[in-house]
Amino acid sequence: MAGSILAVGAIGCAAALTMGLATVGAAAVQSQRAADAADAAALAAADGASGVAFGVPCELAARVAAAGGAAVTSCAVDGLIATVTVAVPFGAVTATATARAGPPGE
Repeated sequence: MAGSILAVGAIGCAAALTMGLATVGAAAVQSQRAADAADAAALAAADGASGVAFGVPCELAARVAAAGGAAVTSCAVDGLIATVTVAVPFGAVTATATARAGPPGE
């Protein structure tokens, strides 16, 4: 009987640890997803600012971010430099990331 209680306790601890690690792993994936979307959106905005892509830079960034499952929360273009912040929802919290893009050496 005591062995059964010990086994149930060990299985419960293992299950709790597994769920915790799965949650941390999922949060890391969402964080990387936000970073990837921010990078792509900043590149799109910089392309729009330089004339490589046609359209308003921040609108281009919003479209690219939406395609990546993110939403632009901030977009600023200074000359040919674009700085974009995006948000990706993750349960009750939101993963955010900021990226900057422009010509080399700027």
